[in-house]
Amino acid sequence: MKFKFIRTNGITLHTALAGPEDGELLIFLHGFPEFWYCWHKQIDFFAERGYRVVVPDQRGYNRSTKPSSISSYRGRSIVHDTLGLIEALGRKKAHIVGHDWGGLTAWQLGHRYPRWVEKLTVLNCPHPDVMRKNLFTNRDQRKKSWYIFYYQLPFLPEWTMYRKDWEFARKALTYTSQRGSFTEKDLSKYMEAWSQPGAITGMVNWYRAGILLMKRGGRRNQASRKIEVPMLLLWGVKDRFLGREMAQPSIDRCTNGQLIFLDEATHWLQHEEPERVNRLLLDFLRS
Repeated sequence: MKFKFIRTNGITLHTALAGPEDGELLIFLHGFPEFWYCWHKQIDFFAERGYRVVVPDQRGYNRSTKPSSISSYRGRSIVHDTLGLIEALGRKKAHIVGHDWGGLTAWQLGHRYPRWVEKLTVLNCPHPDVMRKNLFTNRDQRKKSWYIFYYQLPFLPEWTMYRKDWEFARKALTYTSQRGSFTEKDLSKYMEAWSQPGAITGMVNWYRAGILLMKRGGRRNQASRKIEVPMLLLWGVKDRFLGREMAQPSIDRCTNGQLIFLDEATHWLQHEEPERVNRLLLDFLRS
């Protein structure tokens, strides 16, 4: 595995790369509050099987560019980061895998730019229209998503996360996952990434920009149009942030979609059941 700073869409993404340069392009997109390292149990597995694995720190995270304005974290800009990444690598298409916010980016790529996508895989992230509907009409989901509204406040969310040696941020991982999923070594890497100048505000700004998207709603033609790219949705049933009732309506937005529940996994399924996640993803990519 090598690291490279790749220029795309007016910013620079710190990116991990592995596998043969002529292999099929496989891009992994992380969510909050993670960074490229959240895919470390997937990188070697797929590189050894011939894929060109590319895992960026998304904008605002770790060592990538951290724009100061909230508007810089809107979906359109983030989607174009990935498109520019594909182009910078000299390709025209890629397999896309996204988790959490990375999953939202994957959904948007499938909707708006299907010609850039070979196959699409999302881990524990509903279709944005499904999330929007549940966020404002499903009482249980609103309770689970309390932090989305809290992150709209200025300054306070950042202070909450980094106080007491990142206690809140560490618990956001360890208290909502299977025991042992995040080791002390893992957490030390996360704290190093969170401590990069400007990173914590960049991370939270995804939520500040995202709530505008939720309020505004999607374009009508996109909301009615189904995703035609082959799609796999993996869902950890014990997710404490996102209800499983959003999974089936999400996959129903696809013409060629497959939904698989992992009954014992939580929101952090690629950490908890990496062997199964890797095998399911590999089978899907090869099918």
